[in-house]
Amino acid sequence: MIVPIELAHTPNITYDITIDALPQLTFDTKVAIITNPTVAGYHLDTLLAHIKAPQLDIVTIPDGEEYKNLETIENILNELFEHKLDRKSLLIAFGGGVIGDMTGFTASLYQRGIDFIQIPTTLLSQVDASVGGKTGVNNKYGKNLIGAFYQPKAVYINPEFLKTLPAREFAAGIAEIVKMAVMFDKEYFTFLQEADFSDEEVLKEAIRKSVELKAWVVNQDEKEAGIRAVLNYGHTFGHVVENETDYTTYLHGEAVAIGMVMANALAVELGLFTQEEAQSVKILLEKSSLPTQYVIKDVDDFYEHFFLDKKAANNSIKFILPNGMGHYKVVSDIDQAIVKKVLHTFGEEG
Repeated sequence: MIVPIELAHTPNITYDITIDALPQLTFDTKVAIITNPTVAGYHLDTLLAHIKAPQLDIVTIPDGEEYKNLETIENILNELFEHKLDRKSLLIAFGGGVIGDMTGFTASLYQRGIDFIQIPTTLLSQVDASVGGKTGVNNKYGKNLIGAFYQPKAVYINPEFLKTLPAREFAAGIAEIVKMAVMFDKEYFTFLQEADFSDEEVLKEAIRKSVELKAWVVNQDEKEAGIRAVLNYGHTFGHVVENETDYTTYLHGEAVAIGMVMANALAVELGLFTQEEAQSVKILLEKSSLPTQYVIKDVDDFYEHFFLDKKAANNSIKFILPNGMGHYKVVSDIDQAIVKKVLHTFGEEG
């Protein structure tokens, strides 16, 4: 199954997302695989059996969102120089969203840009992070504030890699699947309400549908000037949750789940979403063992963190909100009293 990326506003950039067993990959240049010890322990031998290259190096970086920073990028770059990669060399991102984001960013920097491909091994990266060319790292000010739009040459999604994924990591990917359905496809949301993800065919269908929706968005708007910003539903709130907890308490998908619940509460307050619709999303998230509650200790501080979001501009915050199931609305200039009223419902006194 192949889903094409054909960017409408960026000529000569096309690539395929392949959802199937990993094919044999033969390269005529130096290749470096960027991975972490967890993924390497489970799957590196499988990947190596599918790759032929005149020089193949493995660069292993620590596992975890807390290592998604410029220091790690510099360490990767140093290893690539040690291995004498050149401008025709290729990087392979082999892991989850953190690996994919950092590999892509490194590829954009090394000798002003070399090719890379994505082989995602988590559900979250398969349905979202590996598709569309967003790369970057975190810093003390927030998530993904340093980075680049840099498209891979190919994406290979093999659902078999998910069999070793811990339940919590798997659930984190479900959050991104739910996000796509709430924003764009009511029928897909209904499908998810009944879906049994232990069924391989159901899982593959969910991956396919999510990838197709993501590709449809990216093809129209590579650099988030319009509709692609809608993919940040749940992220404006979720990024603050991640930042407040130093990226160590919640997986990204877990923070997005909390963020969707918060965004839905704001949408209900504005009359864009019914309480019943918001509850149906919460039930679906909880069915997948995702967190839906978070205690905001300082509402004013939480609110101020919104201005570090990449979608904030001219002291105005853009909120991506559901506008009925399967539809969205981008809302700016919401009275801060209304936003804080909603945030207080998640506070210790809420």
